[in-house]
Amino acid sequence: MQPQYQMGYDRAITVFSPDGRLYQVEYAREAVKRGTTAVGLKCREGVVLIVDKRVTSRLLESASVEKIFKIDTHIGVASSGLVGDARALVDRARVESQINRVSYDEPINVEVLAKKLCDHMQTYTQFGGARPYGTALLIAGVSDGEARLFETDPSGTLLEYKATGIGTGQPAVRKVFEDEYQEDTDFAGAIQLGIKALHAATEGKLDVGAIEIAVVPIVEGEFRKLEKDEVKAYIDQFEEE
Repeated sequence: MQPQYQMGYDRAITVFSPDGRLYQVEYAREAVKRGTTAVGLKCREGVVLIVDKRVTSRLLESASVEKIFKIDTHIGVASSGLVGDARALVDRARVESQINRVSYDEPINVEVLAKKLCDHMQTYTQFGGARPYGTALLIAGVSDGEARLFETDPSGTLLEYKATGIGTGQPAVRKVFEDEYQEDTDFAGAIQLGIKALHAATEGKLDVGAIEIAVVPIVEGEFRKLEKDEVKAYIDQFEEE
């Protein structure tokens, strides 16, 4: 329970409390923590994104639940938190990518795009009448022959990782990666490790139909979502092992 004098600092506008906290940003982070788990890993062949879409009803068409988005030919993102907020950021990212192509006749650098998105997210922590985005993104892509993986935060913070996770299972995912991640693995090894991390995050309740995997190879530089049969093959292999 907050002291009475602090109650005004978490009502409607984002403003510093006397102890230097931004409650609206902290609430946005809580929205991310309640979201489905998404993981990203870099490997020698490229970068991998894996998400648990958490299909809550057998009546729901799993294809309608989208958590991995293609931004440009060489960039994709995975989201956790409020899906509507994620879609708004994805639309902005796509526009920024196309602006770069029209202006400079070249694909946008992954880090440049990540910074542009975080600059935009940060502005929503400054003004009254606008709440922070309640979503976090894993931005994965290839630039200058190098795999890149960035994580955004509702505050506009940007961090680059070799492997990380966002969402409700982040602590379990981080623990698996801290113990077992190897930079020199291939796509197959990275995907298996990512599935293992998701398995730990969901306490062993993995649903094949709810798993979505995307890769961006360094050589081709083309973002691609894996087909259902490819995903099933990786899941089957994991279960056998």
